[in-house]
Amino acid sequence: MNPIEVPGIRLITVSGRIASGSTTLAKKIAHSLHWRHIEGGEIFWEAVRARLALAPKDTSLRPDEEDAAFDASLKELLKTQEHIVVETKLAGFNAEGVANVFKILVLCNDENGEDQTNIRIDRLVNREHLSIEEAKEEVLTREKNDIEKWRKLYAEGNDEWVYWDKKYYDLVINTYTHDPDTSVQLAFDAIGYKP
Repeated sequence: MNPIEVPGIRLITVSGRIASGSTTLAKKIAHSLHWRHIEGGEIFWEAVRARLALAPKDTSLRPDEEDAAFDASLKELLKTQEHIVVETKLAGFNAEGVANVFKILVLCNDENGEDQTNIRIDRLVNREHLSIEEAKEEVLTREKNDIEKWRKLYAEGNDEWVYWDKKYYDLVINTYTHDPDTSVQLAFDAIGYKP
């Protein structure tokens, strides 16, 4: 099938904290639009992990030049490609100022705006069939290591910086209050696509 054209939009980025629902949303959008789905962070990280023999949580041990090289290639993709749903944590941040890219952030926050870490851990247990301890390590340790590394690389060590800052995005979807189908509909409403 040919990809569906969305006026004014070449690419859609989907970013979110671990187990926030970003993968589910990205896949559903890509399927409906007949666009490619690239889960860049996982592809990149798995290749680096294998080469350096690192555990999943050990993002802090990844050389900074690996992150810089990945982000340079991601920025090039964001500037030149079309009909792709790009899913990485930093996709929206890296797409800042790039024309015709619609940036979506997926959160799992309660009515007070607090991240629902336990729900994200539970989702990871169910989706990846991990133990609770393994899921906690993935969500808590890996996320802490990621954010510390990226603050150093991209925010001059600013302890307040987070890639899930809403200012980087065109649309924020909260999977605490919206199920997957409603989340997709919110995305389609925002880009002006009627399935």
